[in-house]
Amino acid sequence: MEPYLWQVPALVLVGGVAGFLNVLAGGGSLLTLPLLIFMGLPAAVANGTNRVAILFQNVFAMAGFRRQGVFPAKLALLCTLPALAGSYLGANLAVDIDDELFRRLLALIMIGVLVFMLVDPIKRWQVSWSGVTRLRGLVLVITFFFVGVYGGFVQAGVGFLIISGLLAHGLDLVRINAVKVIVIFAFTILALGVFMVHGQIDYGLGMALAVGNSAGGWIASHVAVKKGHDWIKKVVSATIIVFALKLLFG
Repeated sequence: MEPYLWQVPALVLVGGVAGFLNVLAGGGSLLTLPLLIFMGLPAAVANGTNRVAILFQNVFAMAGFRRQGVFPAKLALLCTLPALAGSYLGANLAVDIDDELFRRLLALIMIGVLVFMLVDPIKRWQVSWSGVTRLRGLVLVITFFFVGVYGGFVQAGVGFLIISGLLAHGLDLVRINAVKVIVIFAFTILALGVFMVHGQIDYGLGMALAVGNSAGGWIASHVAVKKGHDWIKKVVSATIIVFALKLLFG
């Protein structure tokens, strides 16, 4: 499907916001996935197309973090390997899912993320980081396998899961976001390959979205992690409500 003229600027604009949110916190795909569906893509194709933008976004974000000297490669590798295995399983589940069921699941996921953001239990979970012990490593491996399953299946909101899991281990948000973009980059390659094999990607719309996501990701990697957090949370919360209601009742 060739992109209409109005779709390209809309995708670049929304992609920019999504890329910024994805790297700074999470939830950007909660904006882009519904937009792609509203543009007429089947749910599975929208899911695959969104991965093109996510891939490029994290390339630029990783470059930004590396430039600032924040690149926790060892910790990222520990989290990435189980996430890859989970992602392959999740992506294979996603390519066969019914359109209507996917819309319902996405809406419920969005509402769940909204509730999580408003309750904000992370502050009560945070402990001090003292390195990767054997027990902590095992917990991280199990956690990131299921993060990979979820990320391979839908992607939307996976950043919040990663932030929650790593904050519970006491990492600061700067290192968490650096680890997050590395992990998501890795399992997105695998998930994207599954969608490509099944022919469920619109490359024109995907590249238009990738331009915006890449710009947003690059900017976010150079912005202090907590800057404007409360304002961003309000904007994302309001947007989630609108899109979730549209998916459920539209």
